Amino acid sequence: MRRDVRILLLGEAQVGKTSLILSLVGEEFPEQVPPRAEDITIPADVTPEKVPTHIVDYSEAEQTAEELQDEIHKIRTKWIPLVNGGTERGPRVPIILVGNKSDLRPGSSMEAVLPLMNQYPEIETCVECSAKNLRNISELFYYAQKAVLHPTAPLYDPEAKQLRPACAQALTRIFRLSDQDLDQMLSDQELNAFQKSCFGHPLAPQALEDVKTVVRKNVAGGVRDGRLTLDGFLFLNMLFIQRGRHETTWAILRRFGYGDDLELTADYLSPPLHVPAGCSTELNHLGYQFVQRLFEKHDQDADGVLSPSELQSFFSVFPAPPWGPELRWAVHVEPAGLPLHGYLCQWTLLAYLDVRRCLELLGHLGYPTLCEQDSQAQAITVTRAKRLDQEKGQTQRSVLLCKVVGTRGVGKSAFLQAFLGRSLGHPDAGDAAGHTINTVQVNGQEKYLILCEVEADSLLVATPDAACDVACLLFDGSDPGSFAPVASIYKRCFMDGQTPCLVVSCKADLPEGVPPPGLSAAEFCLRHRLPAPTPFSCIAPSPAVFTRLATMATLQHLVPGELHTTSFWFRVTLGAIGATVAAVLSLSLYRVLVRSR
Repeated sequence: MRRDVRILLLGEAQVGKTSLILSLVGEEFPEQVPPRAEDITIPADVTPEKVPTHIVDYSEAEQTAEELQDEIHKIRTKWIPLVNGGTERGPRVPIILVGNKSDLRPGSSMEAVLPLMNQYPEIETCVECSAKNLRNISELFYYAQKAVLHPTAPLYDPEAKQLRPACAQALTRIFRLSDQDLDQMLSDQELNAFQKSCFGHPLAPQALEDVKTVVRKNVAGGVRDGRLTLDGFLFLNMLFIQRGRHETTWAILRRFGYGDDLELTADYLSPPLHVPAGCSTELNHLGYQFVQRLFEKHDQDADGVLSPSELQSFFSVFPAPPWGPELRWAVHVEPAGLPLHGYLCQWTLLAYLDVRRCLELLGHLGYPTLCEQDSQAQAITVTRAKRLDQEKGQTQRSVLLCKVVGTRGVGKSAFLQAFLGRSLGHPDAGDAAGHTINTVQVNGQEKYLILCEVEADSLLVATPDAACDVACLLFDGSDPGSFAPVASIYKRCFMDGQTPCLVVSCKADLPEGVPPPGLSAAEFCLRHRLPAPTPFSCIAPSPAVFTRLATMATLQHLVPGELHTTSFWFRVTLGAIGATVAAVLSLSLYRVLVRSR
C-alpha cells in the first residue's frame, strides 16, 4: 500500500481549480480567490483510505474562457499527453475529469466526455461539481484518492469488458495458492480461509451461497459441485470492478504481494534480512513446515515422491521453473521423481547458498499470506558467527559446509556424487554439480552437509576464499604427485586458521603410485598434526568419510586436539603411557605379594 497520495489539479485558467481546494478545506465558497492555493495535506485519520493526501494547485497565465468542446479538446491534446507523455508504455498516472461550475450550466456534460473516457483508460471517472454550492467536493477528492490507491486501468479493459491479461494472471496464481487440495475449485472452507486472510473475517454461510448464486447465473461452469471454479473466481473480481468496488480486488492483489504494475513487489519478494559476517542462513521449523506442507499438497498420489507432472504443478505459481535438470546432480532423486528427502535438501541448500533467492521463491509460493506472517524472512534463522562457535568448541548449526579441494582429475565430482550414494557406474555419477547436499548423523543428531567442489588452482591464485566449516583435501592415491598442490593449499589457506581439515586419498581401488621425493602425504599429515590420509574409492563408496567430515565440522573442540592427534603421536604417547603403567602395576603387585607373606 502507498504511504501517501499526491493529487495535482490541472486545467485552464478560471475553471475553478483553486476554488475547489478552498471549498474543500473551508467547507464554504471563498469570496476572495487567490491566483493559486498553497499546497495542503489532509491527515490520514480524516481520509476514507487512511492515507495522507497532498493536494497541489496549478495556475496558468490568465486567458479567455473556452467553450465546453474546446475544453474537451484541450483535455485530449494537452492535459492527458502532459500527464502521461502520450505513450502507451509504462504505468500511467490515473486521471479524474472534473466538470466544475455545474451551478452555471443546466443539464449534464457526461455524454460529451464519455468518448474521452473510452479512448483513454487512465481516466478513472468523471465528476461534475460546484465549488460554490459545495456539490460533490468531498466526493471529488475521495475519487481522486481512490484512483491512486485502487486504479481501474491496470485491472480492466472497458472496451473489451474483461480483465486485463496481467490481472487475470495474478488472480490465477492467487486461486492456485488458495486451492489447498488441488481439485481446481475452492470449497467453502478454502473460500473462508481466503476471505479471512485477505479481509480478516470469513463469510457468513448465507453470503457464501449468495456469491455462488450470482456466479451460477452469469458463468457456465463457474460453480461445480458447490465449489467455485477459476472462471467463477475471475468473474467475481470482474464484477467487483464493474460495480466500482475495485478496491476489493486490489485488497486481494496486495495481500498476495502485487504492486500497482501487477508485478510482485521488491519489498514482498526481498524482505529485509540482516546476515552479519561469519553467520549463515538456514530454514527454521516454520520454513520446513511450510515447504513440507506444499510437498504433501502436490504429492497427489501420496507416494512420497513428486513425479514430473506433480513437480510441474508445484512450479505453476512461478513465472519460470525455479529448478532445472541440474537438480538431480545436487540432491538425491529417484527414478519416479523427487522424494521428500531430496526436496527438503534442495530447500536447505538454497537457503544456505542464496538466501535472497530462497526468500523470493517462498514469496512466489505465498508464504507471508498463507502462513499469516509479516514476511518470509520469518522462515529463516541466521546462525551465530562462526567465531563464537570456535570459542564455544561446538556449533549449533544444522547446515554445514565442506569445501572439497583438489586438482583436476583427482575425483572431486565423483566424490560429490558418492555422497548421494552413487558409485562410478551410476547413470548420473560424474556429472558436474558444483554442490551436493545430504544428511548425516552426528552424535544422534541429523545434520545437513553441503559439499562444494573447488578447483585447487582457484585457491592458489589471488586471495583465497577458504571460508567453510570443514575442508576435505583430495588427492589421487594412484598418483602421489597430485598431493603437492593439496599441501600448498593447506599451508596457504588452512594452516594458520581453525578450520578442521581431512586429507582423502581417492581411487583407493587402484594400485598406489610411486611417491615423488620429499614428504609423503602420510608424513605431511603427521608433521602438521592432521588425521592420517583417509582412503576412498568411488567404485564402492563408504559413507563413513562423510560422517567424519560432519563430525569434525560440528565438534570444533576436537580441533586441533584429540581429532588431530589420532595417528602417530596418539599411538606413541599411548604406548609410552601403557609401558609405564604396566611397570608401576607390576611393582605394586610385587610389594603386595611380599607383604602378604
